[in-house]
Amino acid sequence: MNSIFSNTNISTELMDRLRAMPKVELHVHLEGATSAATVWELAQRNHISLPEKSPEAWQASYSFRDFNHFIEIYQLAAECMRTPEDFAYMVQRFLERQAEHHVKYCEVFLSASLMLDKFPQTEVITVLKEELEKGEEYYGVRARFIPDITRHTPETRFQVLDFVLAGRDQGIFIGLGLGGKEVGFPPELFKDVFEEARRHGLHVVAHAGENGGPQSIWGAIRSLRAERIGHGVRAVEDLQLVRHLAQIHIPLEICPYSNYRLKVVPLDQPHPIRALMDQGVYVTVNSDDPPMFSTDLSSEYLLLARQGFGWDELWQLNLNALEASFLTDEEKTAYRIQWQAFASQQTML
Repeated sequence: MNSIFSNTNISTELMDRLRAMPKVELHVHLEGATSAATVWELAQRNHISLPEKSPEAWQASYSFRDFNHFIEIYQLAAECMRTPEDFAYMVQRFLERQAEHHVKYCEVFLSASLMLDKFPQTEVITVLKEELEKGEEYYGVRARFIPDITRHTPETRFQVLDFVLAGRDQGIFIGLGLGGKEVGFPPELFKDVFEEARRHGLHVVAHAGENGGPQSIWGAIRSLRAERIGHGVRAVEDLQLVRHLAQIHIPLEICPYSNYRLKVVPLDQPHPIRALMDQGVYVTVNSDDPPMFSTDLSSEYLLLARQGFGWDELWQLNLNALEASFLTDEEKTAYRIQWQAFASQQTML
């Protein structure tokens, strides 16, 4: 795999600091964050035949090749998740890995359209709630879910909304999302369900401006009234849109490694997050589908450091994620106070 653009050597001190800093993540998919080894275990448990016949070969196949291969692997991984207990195990492993990178709070997408025909909603909500509570106690990681509608199955949209409302009542779902293939499935197709979600007081977010161009972002803003945009990097193709994003201060959930792997950004070019920041757009840093893109949240910050971002800028990007989260003002204040000692220590180094 060709190397990704970098123009700066970074010190061991900065590397250690970025790995150790307490973090918030807003754009990560539970299914896409499940490792090849875990998917293999689930496949064996559920008697599902994978295209590779050994765990080593399956691990090798997880390495990113192209977009179609990524979608194939993602859907295969989701297919291996057959029981509520599978989701419990996935959440446990996910929170363990988040703790390794000092992620203190995360808002996690669930591909709800791909799972709701497999088991009763109440069963999966129960196990998800139990695992979130255990994870907060054992690992010190707090998480909430944003189930999303898969674009190419628009007929599932209100079923997903019902699922979100049931989980919201249990305190584990905080909003409705929209993911999947942008091309051929514009935001306008989902205006009705997003209106209903807002009527019920749910937060709403949408993937846009990844495979689709600026028009997809315009649609997510105008038709869906999304509170955050997943990815959104192709906004740089439309100066009027960039100015509008800066004016309305809507956060973009930027995932640098994902953008490079999917060829949204050329490997030999700096990531457009810098250009967006320079024009006043509100941006955050995230990992998307970490094992599928050979990344993690620490690595995303390290990549930006190798492209010339300094400590103060990277710390501010992390604070951006905290402020853009759907935590209450009181909860955000508590995190800021907790993190102050860490931030103060870094300024003295």
